[in-house]
Amino acid sequence: MGLFEKWLTLWVALAMLAGLAIGSFAPGLVSMIAAAEIASINLVVAVLIWAMVYPMMVGVDFAAVAGVAKQPRGLLVTLVVNWLIKPFTMALLAVLFFDHVFAPLIEPADAAQYTAGLILLGAAPCTAMVFVWSQLTRGDETYTLVQVSVNDIIMVVAFAPIVAFLLGVTEIAVPWETLVLATVLYVVLPLLAGLVTRRALGSPERIAAFTASVKPWSIIGLITTVMILFGLQGSVILDKPLVIALIAVPILIQSYGMFALAYAAAYALKVPHRIAAPCALIGTSNFFELAVAVAISLFGLNSGAALATVVGVLVEVPVMLSLVAFANRTRTRFVEA
Repeated sequence: MGLFEKWLTLWVALAMLAGLAIGSFAPGLVSMIAAAEIASINLVVAVLIWAMVYPMMVGVDFAAVAGVAKQPRGLLVTLVVNWLIKPFTMALLAVLFFDHVFAPLIEPADAAQYTAGLILLGAAPCTAMVFVWSQLTRGDETYTLVQVSVNDIIMVVAFAPIVAFLLGVTEIAVPWETLVLATVLYVVLPLLAGLVTRRALGSPERIAAFTASVKPWSIIGLITTVMILFGLQGSVILDKPLVIALIAVPILIQSYGMFALAYAAAYALKVPHRIAAPCALIGTSNFFELAVAVAISLFGLNSGAALATVVGVLVEVPVMLSLVAFANRTRTRFVEA
């Protein structure tokens, strides 16, 4: 794990503090950035999101999808958790906590925004950092790539309909045009750009070297986006610091719950640990880069939905590291194959 990935939570926390400082002392700067929009897409953020998403899409190997048949049970667990369970449990938890448990502490309009943000997190599976988590559990690298590639291909067609359905069920207005535009801009086009890049580079060695060279830009894009978001959200956060902790509660429950479900299912299906561990971690991880991008596109830079997705970024690394440790401690309980 590189320096950026290892200390991602620290970098994000520092970016939050820097954003709050910029928002307090230079509010005109963040307002100018927020105003740079075309068709509800913020141009500055669009560049930053591409910096986040593109390196992951270069890693998607369409040829690797042919390896699905080698270990279908592990992939089945991942797909069921990511697409048939996780988006819906995240929406359920968001409604439960923001509309009921935390209702006395949150304004109804803010609750709807936080719910929307968590729906976007739940419907966007699997960040590029799952390759790091897989490596830390001595997971099968090739099969991890297969799982990530299949999930990303499904995301092209499934992400927008699932988000629209869940936002509709929770009575949040769905700007369909912006949702489709954001999906094309931040999923389809980066995936195609990644495919073109892979073909241009040719050999696996050159692809690996290129991916390693652009990976730091992904973290830089994320940190800069967080800084801008907190610059705009500064007054809300300083007035209600408790809101960060409240948003984190359903995310934490969802994360540990999805891991427990996927890991137990892999164990019951006698999936080898080298596949079971990354399978469960992929089922837990959120594609927070995409969630942040779409939240900004749909609801704006200074929205509660965007803030909720950033809280997802904040908790992702410590949660995943704790799950990696648990997976390593329980390795001997799984079959070897």
